[in-house]
Amino acid sequence: MSETESAELERFRNETRAWLEANCPPEMRKPATSDADVFWGGRNAKFSSEPQRIWFERMRDKGWTVPDWPKEYGGGGLSAAEHKVLRAEMARIGARPPLSSFGIWMLGPALLKYGNDAQKKEHLPKIAAGEIRWCQGYSEPNAGSDLASLQTRAESDGDDFIINGQKIWTSYANYADWIFCLVRTDPTAKKHDGISFILFDMTSKGVSTKPILLISGYSPFCETFFDNVRVPKSHVVGTVNRGWDVAKYLLQHERAMISGMGERGVGRPLGQIAADSVGTDGQGRLDDAMLRGQIARFDVDEAALAACAERAVDLANAGQAHPAFSSAMKYYGTELNKRRYEILMSAGGVDALEWESERSKQGARPRAWLRTKANSIEGGTSEVMLGIVAKRILDLPGA
Repeated sequence: MSETESAELERFRNETRAWLEANCPPEMRKPATSDADVFWGGRNAKFSSEPQRIWFERMRDKGWTVPDWPKEYGGGGLSAAEHKVLRAEMARIGARPPLSSFGIWMLGPALLKYGNDAQKKEHLPKIAAGEIRWCQGYSEPNAGSDLASLQTRAESDGDDFIINGQKIWTSYANYADWIFCLVRTDPTAKKHDGISFILFDMTSKGVSTKPILLISGYSPFCETFFDNVRVPKSHVVGTVNRGWDVAKYLLQHERAMISGMGERGVGRPLGQIAADSVGTDGQGRLDDAMLRGQIARFDVDEAALAACAERAVDLANAGQAHPAFSSAMKYYGTELNKRRYEILMSAGGVDALEWESERSKQGARPRAWLRTKANSIEGGTSEVMLGIVAKRILDLPGA
């Protein structure tokens, strides 16, 4: 980087720091306390608080819900270096993301790469503005880790496809406005061929959802059913029967997104949370040597994941990213998050098992611990991720 470029980036940092200090409400500099405290956008979206609305609208108007997207699609048009600075400055004050969205994390990148001009202009600005909430139609009852075995079919009917079938584990399908969906458009083709990637409105006739109750007591996942759903062929992203290319590219971004749960983000350090239950010794250290060691190892691994995530972003921006690297990140991040909650449960002792009491805030800790068990399944199981790493990155014989 030249001196001029360095000076410009430092100027951007100072301006960004000042803008964030002036515009991020104090309430938005604290971790979200529940899923209801996260703004997902959508046609029927409601803000949980006035500060949440203010923060979202200010960031949206700045283009910083999607800082690195082109301005013509509602983004901020920031360079890779500027985006990195913005992330660092938001982390410095503990600022929450103004908008959580599968459209941002998964569909948006796929549309930027594979979408035609009309699809980009139609969908990307609405994603950036939080106007449409998306869900993902990938997994099926008999096509989970072996996703290419999917059987939801789309039959040609003039300018439309008629879609029939079922998806499962569709996150927040009961709240979503639109779905990005994998369908089989050529049943005679090989397994990975004959699949198309298509977009359609969840209010279309023939679409229905049914929430799935989890052991945690929550229902973030749904069964989704399609009964003669008519969708224009113009809604296919990329080429008909070549949807697997789009699907694989999107999965890279999904797995990178899921891996982020392994990072601390803006929450309190694990040692501080554990000290609430265990207490400290005369030297101010956590009063449990074994737990102290577990947390120290966790903190080192957490820092390594954060550094690895930054490296992944830099490699992607330089066009040098390995397409399978997101699988390694997904494995490491989800297994790390499971470790985090195992430690939290150990630190809480018997009190951590409270399920429904005022003190435990309706069993927040054990419910979150149970939820983490799905981390190493959703988006591709840990076993599948390790297989991809062995085959695509390590090139191990027989993988």
